[in-house]
Amino acid sequence: MGKIRRLVLDVLKPLDPNIIELSRILSELPGVDAVNISIFEIDRKVENAKITVEGSDINYELVLRAIEDEGGTVHSIDEAVAGKIIIDDAQTPQDYLG
Repeated sequence: MGKIRRLVLDVLKPLDPNIIELSRILSELPGVDAVNISIFEIDRKVENAKITVEGSDINYELVLRAIEDEGGTVHSIDEAVAGKIIIDDAQTPQDYLG
């Protein structure tokens, strides 16, 4: 089975832990090489975050558990990349329609 190399997650998280702490927690998981967290919306008690995880062999269940253990909820998996290398989306005509 192909190894998961990148996950992009839409996550609702509490204000605590902050994104620095959460990125450190996720980056320490086995198979994870890098984590990027961007905040898109802040409410009184929660933040809507885009979490990108890259690595050599990401275990989604461990990532999910770590997020949930810190009080977060994964709303959706917005991108998944698996295989021997990481590839980015190719531009198609649908990307220009709108």
